Amino acid sequence: MTTQFVLAGGCFWCLDAVYRRVRGVSDVVSGYTGGTMPDPSYEQVCTGATGHAEAVNVVFDETVVPASVILDMFFTLHDPRQLNRQGNDIGTQYRSAMFPADAEQLSLFETARARANEYWEGGVVTTIEPLDTFYPAEAQHQDFFAKNPNQGYCLAVALPKVNKVRASFAEWMR
Repeated sequence: MTTQFVLAGGCFWCLDAVYRRVRGVSDVVSGYTGGTMPDPSYEQVCTGATGHAEAVNVVFDETVVPASVILDMFFTLHDPRQLNRQGNDIGTQYRSAMFPADAEQLSLFETARARANEYWEGGVVTTIEPLDTFYPAEAQHQDFFAKNPNQGYCLAVALPKVNKVRASFAEWMR
């Protein structure tokens, strides 16, 4: 059964890098959602004025990897206690947010956020916002980590997140 989740947890390069390494994930698209500007560019989203978050659309097979694992990875790979930021990436475009496509996803997301809130001792600020239009990011942002493994941000920020998820979810990784 193929499922799609739209998730935002800081820079989309990090989420993309992690989810592309998960068994059962068939596609990851970096993009923008949650704002008001139609079809924004990366530069526009970076200003914080569009209202969009950098997000990923993760397509996965639930017969290979359960939805709960995808969501628990999400709460492991970023710090959901940081409001409108992840580390030095600051602004609403870097918020921790989940965008359910329907009532079933809303329930799954609420349950996952509650699990994370127990783990993070009540400090989770992750929002659950209705999914509107998801705008794919420009081509250079797709699979950025694999295309730029020696880039400074990838080495300093994305790689530690990949390694953290790999250590916690080894049985689900490729």
